[in-house]
Amino acid sequence: MDTLALIILIFLTGSILTYLSGKISQNLPGFVSVITTAAAAILFFTTDFTNQVYSFSVASLNLEWSIDAYGMFFMYIVLGLGLLANIYSIAYMQGKEKLGAFYTNFLLSIGAMFGIIISKDFVSFFIFWEIMTWSSFLIVIWNGKEFKKIGLWYMIFSAIGAYAMLMGIVMVYAEIGSFSIIDFITMAKAGEINTIIPISILLLVGFAVKAAVMPLHVWAPRAYANAPMAYTSVFSGALSKMGVFGMGIVLISIFKFSVDLSTMFTETLIRNVIAWLGAITAAMATIYAIRQDDAKKLLAYSSVAQLGYIVVGLAIGTKLAVMAALFLAILHAIFKGALFMAIGAVEKQAGTTDMTKISGLINKMPWTFFVTLLSIIALAGIPPLGGFVGKWMLYESLITNGNYFLVIVIFFSSTAAFLYSYRILFGLFLGQEEKETENVKEAPFLMIIPMLLLSLSLVLFGTYPGLIFKPIAKAMETLGFSNVNWSMTSLSNVWGNTVNLQYISILIGALAIIILAFLSFKGRRGTRGVSTKDISTSGEIPTENENLTFQLDFYKPFERAAAPLYKRSMTKIYTLFGNGVEALFDFTRKIYTGNGQTYALYVVIFLTILLLFSQNILK
Repeated sequence: MDTLALIILIFLTGSILTYLSGKISQNLPGFVSVITTAAAAILFFTTDFTNQVYSFSVASLNLEWSIDAYGMFFMYIVLGLGLLANIYSIAYMQGKEKLGAFYTNFLLSIGAMFGIIISKDFVSFFIFWEIMTWSSFLIVIWNGKEFKKIGLWYMIFSAIGAYAMLMGIVMVYAEIGSFSIIDFITMAKAGEINTIIPISILLLVGFAVKAAVMPLHVWAPRAYANAPMAYTSVFSGALSKMGVFGMGIVLISIFKFSVDLSTMFTETLIRNVIAWLGAITAAMATIYAIRQDDAKKLLAYSSVAQLGYIVVGLAIGTKLAVMAALFLAILHAIFKGALFMAIGAVEKQAGTTDMTKISGLINKMPWTFFVTLLSIIALAGIPPLGGFVGKWMLYESLITNGNYFLVIVIFFSSTAAFLYSYRILFGLFLGQEEKETENVKEAPFLMIIPMLLLSLSLVLFGTYPGLIFKPIAKAMETLGFSNVNWSMTSLSNVWGNTVNLQYISILIGALAIIILAFLSFKGRRGTRGVSTKDISTSGEIPTENENLTFQLDFYKPFERAAAPLYKRSMTKIYTLFGNGVEALFDFTRKIYTGNGQTYALYVVIFLTILLLFSQNILK
């Protein structure tokens, strides 16, 4: 049996065994799920897939599976993050119910993403896409909370994306007489498809839903925040990249390298529109993240904002912009995966992620704080971590391409991200210790290890970005670029400047060691440890229940300044539209009463009108 087919079979069999094991014991599904994911990952990464193509027919449909360098790049995200999240989930989900169902859908979603990446025909692609959607939907509503507000929103927008994609696929078959993705790309670049613009728009709508591009993003913050944190790291870090995966094929392989002069203007216009939608997504999601009091919701909006940067890079389409987009794609998977795991650890140990209710956890959860600190630094784009590299390249690509207004919007979003980044650190870890959290302990070992590995990799990739540049270069060549140059430890720009990231990492690391040594030495000289309440305020000693931490209305001045933007919510617009459609349906119910006599009367009226306006009577 072909290795790709075997891996799909492993995921399907594992999902069934996971469900059945849940009937025996609630402790078994997690371990079965980890073994399944690990087996699939080991088999995949130890197999040479060069020139391997698995073709077969089902009901006269020719299906084809294979893996190229572009798909391999995204496979690192899916299988790598999927395995770490699976290990993390064993401790996080301990004590919860319906674990068989949870892990079944967990494996189905990972397996479906694997299937999407290897699919070289639209039939397989769409089937795996729907499996991914339904399995993730069942995890979103797994908690059973606010189904109408969260699960329904997710399914409605997923259905919009699926129908758009399906219409595009049908049009592809009508044009080329085949469901082959490779044939479609080849003919599209050669200008042999007359309806390439509407087909591409329909496919982009489907991909943009999963990539949470405004205005199709409204489902994402709710879904990310409501899903169990054991899965949200995959939901935000990997599943959203399936939208990025598809957008890269359309925007780069088809639009960027098309030789059809008749559609070049329209394709360029579409790319510019998507670039601006990505920039607006980044800016608006950042603004909404700042006002959140719940750390899960804050990270959910932040995740949408970070996806906006990736979309901008892909839409601009220059060599440097695409490299920045793909670099940010894998960095986003890492630091967002680590952050959602860290916040999940806080939720499990402290019982809530509401930053107005808990604070001062740095001494009780030091490893979780360390992971959060590194991930926040990467998110904010501060050297020496990997986020700095991605944003450097994105800024330079926009400036050299003349997209100065886009630079302003992206820079605003990136700068404003410092606000919510600090809010997480201060709100959960650096504030005043509370009596309610005095018994909180560090997260279990199985939760610490996955998120610690993710956060430490941010240091590695910030110092040696070439470890990621190498697979990125191969992926870009698959998309159509040539001579993609990169360096292991340095960044260069068109103005002749070069930054050695290894030197920066060594310098910052040495500075951190000196500061730590100084504080440790100073701490030995007769000083004593004090609590956050061992202080006086204007001569008064605070009581035990008096809270001195500034937690409520943390960024109220900023919220006042951004108040007009908060009023223009896409959720409100969609709600008004939905109410209008519902009112229309209510009106039609009054017409179609279900009464046979009423329908008979309608028939008589229709026939009378038909006779009055028929040609025979008019003559």
